[in-house]
Amino acid sequence: MHGHAISQREILPQRTKGTARLTAKTVDARTRLDVFFQEGSAKIRIPQSYDGRMEAVLINTSGGLTGGDRISWQVDAGAGSHLTVTTQACERIYKSSGGHAEVNTVLKVGADAALHWLPQETILFDHGALKRTLDVDLDENAEFIGLEAVLLGRKAMGERVASGLFRDRWRIRRNGTLIHAEDVCLSGDIIALTEKSPVLAGHQAFATLFYCGSRGEALLGRLRGLFGEALAGASHWNGKLIARLVADEAYDLRKMLIPAISLLRNGDPPPKVWSL
Repeated sequence: MHGHAISQREILPQRTKGTARLTAKTVDARTRLDVFFQEGSAKIRIPQSYDGRMEAVLINTSGGLTGGDRISWQVDAGAGSHLTVTTQACERIYKSSGGHAEVNTVLKVGADAALHWLPQETILFDHGALKRTLDVDLDENAEFIGLEAVLLGRKAMGERVASGLFRDRWRIRRNGTLIHAEDVCLSGDIIALTEKSPVLAGHQAFATLFYCGSRGEALLGRLRGLFGEALAGASHWNGKLIARLVADEAYDLRKMLIPAISLLRNGDPPPKVWSL
């Protein structure tokens, strides 16, 4: 090479990036697509519906997330619309070689509209790192159901999360006023942390189920009745109904979630892509 050295550039690992936006509107009393945008690994598919409502399925085509990956979802249910959003599969957070994965979700629900945010579980693998945000803006008469379920490894596969990072931030507003805020953070020695009774008492699966709408107070007793002696509880205050659920593994968690979701959805089952 004429005697001169060839410069070596650092080869950076490939990172996943994706952004998707969906807006629904009402046309002749049926929920229709208004805005549709997808870029990178974030995709949306809309199965055919015959009841006037809409179901959207979010897909991360990278097959999972690791340090440095970024996904952004934005969903707007326009006035009078009825929209259910779920995911094609569980989101997997793999071991990070540096940094954290990031998932940011922004939801807006218009007047007399309903948005049911029902993604499948997030699976955190050992040494995985995830920071996630959920921001929701509700109109005065909007209905919202929100779910986030997390598996700290797959117990059936003998997996446990010894260390890593899981940080989840929720902010829910009605007419611009903050009505719910919570932050969950599991970091460092996750086994030692989750073994504590006030945290998970050694369990590996947990979920938060949130309802905000006109039926919340009436549903409280029925929801508690569904849980029975299971590791779950529900409370209603300030116009919101919140349930916390803990289980040994994914199957046990879904056995509790599926009837609870159906109750909040006025008898409708979870999205079609769900299974027990």
